[in-house]
Amino acid sequence: MAKEKKQKQESHGGGSRPDVVATVEAVAPRLIQKYREQVVPAMMKQFGYANIMQVPRLVKITLNRGVGDATGDQKLLQTAVDELQLISGQRPAVTKAKNSISNFKLREGVAIGARVTLRGARMYEFFDRFVAVAAPRIRDFRGFPDRSFDGRGNYSMGVKEQIIFPEIDVDKVVRIDGMDISFVTTANTDEEAYALLKEMGFPFRKREGAEA
Repeated sequence: MAKEKKQKQESHGGGSRPDVVATVEAVAPRLIQKYREQVVPAMMKQFGYANIMQVPRLVKITLNRGVGDATGDQKLLQTAVDELQLISGQRPAVTKAKNSISNFKLREGVAIGARVTLRGARMYEFFDRFVAVAAPRIRDFRGFPDRSFDGRGNYSMGVKEQIIFPEIDVDKVVRIDGMDISFVTTANTDEEAYALLKEMGFPFRKREGAEA
């Protein structure tokens, strides 16, 4: 009876199931495993952290697209929202003007852009795709500058063309436009944030005097 009960439990999900474990591991972004197995040990060695809880981590990535011409053509705004959703895999929020500027015919509350914040698995998946696929498609790409940190361990940069992302169908693009991308970390210093992103594979330009 005990043997039959055990077999019944295993056939209905009881106990440890290798197929379920394998599925969970496959779903988890590759970069999460890299962070745990490679980035954390490297950071602890470089900065001498007492425990792994002190190791900085990436907490969110924000993508922001400003569409100034949207005040005269709302179709441009909708296109920006749709493209940002394709790129991020998440529905963006529409951003609105906080102040009225008469010289630009801008009124407070008018929609002027789109923004999306990625966390968790989607954040890691975007980071992985951006580094491995999108960035190398930038014309004459030689890496991103390392001078765009904000002094609090966060890094921001811009891309000039949305077509570097393979999710965008070039034949359907209305106009070439870029976006700003920010990488927010728990690092206390820019040097720690730089080391974190570099260990994760972010393609910074080679620093002058650095060894090959």
